[in-house]
Amino acid sequence: PSGLMAAIQAAERGRSTILLEKNHRAGAKLLISGGGRCNLTHACDERGVATAFGPEGRFLHSPLAAFGPAKLMDWFRERGVPTYAEPGGKVFPASERAADVLDALLRQFRRSGAQMALAEAVVDIRPISQGFLVKTIRRTLHAHAVLVATGGMSYPRCGATGDAYPWLAALGHTIHPPHPALVPLTTSAAWVQRLTGIALPDVLVHAIPSDPSAVKRGRSPRAVPRTQQRGALLFTHSGLSGPAPMDVSRAFTQTAEPATHRLLIDFLPDLSADALDASLQQNAAAAGRKQIATILPRSLPKSLREALVEQAGAPADRYAAELTRSERNSLVEWVKRAAIPISGSCGFAQAEVTAGGVALDEVDARTMQSKI
Repeated sequence: PSGLMAAIQAAERGRSTILLEKNHRAGAKLLISGGGRCNLTHACDERGVATAFGPEGRFLHSPLAAFGPAKLMDWFRERGVPTYAEPGGKVFPASERAADVLDALLRQFRRSGAQMALAEAVVDIRPISQGFLVKTIRRTLHAHAVLVATGGMSYPRCGATGDAYPWLAALGHTIHPPHPALVPLTTSAAWVQRLTGIALPDVLVHAIPSDPSAVKRGRSPRAVPRTQQRGALLFTHSGLSGPAPMDVSRAFTQTAEPATHRLLIDFLPDLSADALDASLQQNAAAAGRKQIATILPRSLPKSLREALVEQAGAPADRYAAELTRSERNSLVEWVKRAAIPISGSCGFAQAEVTAGGVALDEVDARTMQSKI
């Protein structure tokens, strides 16, 4: 999408423009975005987008001021693709078809007068006195200016394999090691894997380092949270997926030792630990002859309730009335602060975005031009 939009804008400004596409068709990655629905922007202002990226978001203020979410939605609406926003803010085409977004880009591309070369991968870019030489698998082109829009390394089956990093490094750019982000997390915890397919619409997750030095200084690792997110969660055969764990996944993928981190999950973020404890005592008194899992809030799936009872160390066949105070405290801990050991992630093959890459301080945020 970025390559198509860049070529459209350049050609509409009268530049002789060619788009070099390594795949046999353009927009392969766009077609699978948003589960084939293509969430093409977010229903917020420019500052909201920049803020979501944390401190690095400062880099985005200038480009977003030039072309923010509202202008993007207008651009597609004017080309026959109206949009709508889900309650969480994700913006989709009204048709919910990613193909409609791609078709609009391709129609405008053809109108712009730009050329497209399919199945022609670039292998090198070399500066010369008057512009650049761009070497492809078929030929060498002379260009006054080059726009690199190769993306990162996420979803390599769509062609994103980090091709541009060696070109840009050879041109003098600093490349921060790329790593997956917005990616499902993996765990060796068997009880998590047994819950495959269970989805929860609203949990709170914290990514925390299991920092031995913090313990030595008299602080619990829980006192130094790395990042947190609230949202949906999905148990998978290899670990955890869904918006909440994927949003904090960078805390695990940016470290060489993800196993030194844990994911804390609050399965009932709207209920305090004290309120949950009081509820368990009340339910145990009212239904003392029932099993312990039945006194947990019914908003939690049955299989998850049973798993949490098991992790809390309470016998599955124990009556609720026989639940000891220490077992009840342990159960509250597992519901409100379940600690999941993280072994890693599903990698670039399932990562929605790539973190790392070209150092931001080597790019002019006002023009996106290389300072080098």
